[in-house]
Amino acid sequence: MEPLTALAQSLGLAFASGISAYAAAAFVGLAGHLGWIGPLPGALGVLTDPWVFGTAGALALVEALAMLVPGIATAWEAVHTAIRPFAAAALAVLATWGEPRLAVVAALLGGALGLATHATKLGLRATIDTSPEPVTNAAATTGELGVVAALAWAIWAHPWIALAAALVLLTALLYVVRALWRTVARAIAALFSPPTAPGS
Repeated sequence: MEPLTALAQSLGLAFASGISAYAAAAFVGLAGHLGWIGPLPGALGVLTDPWVFGTAGALALVEALAMLVPGIATAWEAVHTAIRPFAAAALAVLATWGEPRLAVVAALLGGALGLATHATKLGLRATIDTSPEPVTNAAATTGELGVVAALAWAIWAHPWIALAAALVLLTALLYVVRALWRTVARAIAALFSPPTAPGS
């Protein structure tokens, strides 16, 4: 495999890990085990072990349930600030295993991309938690898992297209989160601002 293609695949996987490291490992492992994708590059074949993708899948299920509860969702995301970037870097290294220089580059870029993706998701979840109804949380969780599942296939079938789509999505989400935060900030400011006297 060409080094640049392997790097694109590792970064696509890192982006998916920034959304959910557990779901990314579970989807890639299950798809590889069933022969839907592959052969997996580097040392990623370890994910096809039923114990590995089964454990990742169980953790992904727990995560999905936690995401349905406002407050708990934000707390879960905050805790995973210490997990997802490192998981993204680790999976990027596994994807480029056997190419030491490429693996170092993949680890650095993958960790940075995983952190950026996670931080964006954290901001989005914090904004969603301001809505008390569960529908928004369920829709967001379903959308996130859909993106991860799609990437789990696309990064092997069309690595460059998948990576480009991931970066475009990340950029769009950054703008969305920024707009949502501004809206929430204005609403909070209006709520606590003193009432204007009549005629003033």
